[in-house]
Amino acid sequence: MPQPEPFRNRSAPLIALVGADGSGKTTVGQELLEWLQTMRPTAFCHLGKQTGNWGRAIARMPFVGRKLDKQVIARSSKARDEKGAGATVSIVIFALSMRRVFRFLRMRRLHRKGFMILTDRYPQAVVPGPMDGPGLVARNPKGMIARFLTGREQALYDWMASYKPDIVIRLNVDLETALKRKPDHRPASLERKVRDVPRLSFNGAPILDLDSREPLDQVIGKAKAAILDVIARYDQATAK
Repeated sequence: MPQPEPFRNRSAPLIALVGADGSGKTTVGQELLEWLQTMRPTAFCHLGKQTGNWGRAIARMPFVGRKLDKQVIARSSKARDEKGAGATVSIVIFALSMRRVFRFLRMRRLHRKGFMILTDRYPQAVVPGPMDGPGLVARNPKGMIARFLTGREQALYDWMASYKPDIVIRLNVDLETALKRKPDHRPASLERKVRDVPRLSFNGAPILDLDSREPLDQVIGKAKAAILDVIARYDQATAK
């Protein structure tokens, strides 16, 4: 893993924790946050849209849940085909991406104030889809509104991705393990996330790949060692 120098315009590190559902992000993130807060002011920022929670809540609704869930899946599939989503669906997807943008702006404000940042998820602009990429997946949609919103959304993700983390901790997991940990998730959606995670480059940011099937203390130990190295580089830069 490359070890670049700290960003000159930053006073504290930005650490991104990424991985598919079932990779252990929540558990690892909680452990790391408690540890980091013993060293310096640290803010935890969730940079996802969290739409999956809504979908699972809809599916559990009595009587109508399954029907509504199937409609959501059908519309999501339409948004991914070559023609793309219609105007209404495109507007909804774009609005959900704006939720991530607002969270990202809050994170930037905290970082400018000098907080060390630990994020759950991080926006990336290269792989469209559920793994923190643009939601309007079709690159050349048919409708004028969909085309406009696709271009605007891509520009927003390009902008967010340009603010690179000092280190990305990527938790890798296989589909079988992820499904055991998240039995309420749609297998097809989870399969795509597991497949997409290794493809994410985060604009060239240093990436520490960890196997989340290993014992938790080993995973956390490796993550802490990498983070300590990043912090030490910032301390050295401040001391100069």
